[in-house]
Amino acid sequence: MTQITVSWDGGQAVYELNHSPAAQSLLAQLPLTTQVEDYSTNEKIFYPEEGLDTSDTPLAQAGAGTLAYYEPWGDVVFFYGDYSENPGLFELGQAVSGGDLISQMSGTITIETAE
Repeated sequence: MTQITVSWDGGQAVYELNHSPAAQSLLAQLPLTTQVEDYSTNEKIFYPEEGLDTSDTPLAQAGAGTLAYYEPWGDVVFFYGDYSENPGLFELGQAVSGGDLISQMSGTITIETAE
């Protein structure tokens, strides 16, 4: 499985991506430096430059630590709390380290393939 790192001032999280077309679409856009935003009380989001291919991509169902793509708005979501399933929310992967730091993520983030 491919892993990516998400780094920000004061923290880092590592995600293991699934083999879905959406995860591969995100991977093709890396490395990426962008602004992350707070949304609701359980997630951080950013908007990739290009939309992700959600064909044959599983719906997100795992809870905190999930990396997902919300197709209706075109944003990538870092969940740090539980969430409700949604037919437009697709799973890209899961945090394998730093998941407890996601709630502190802010400002500019850099996403790249883990070495």
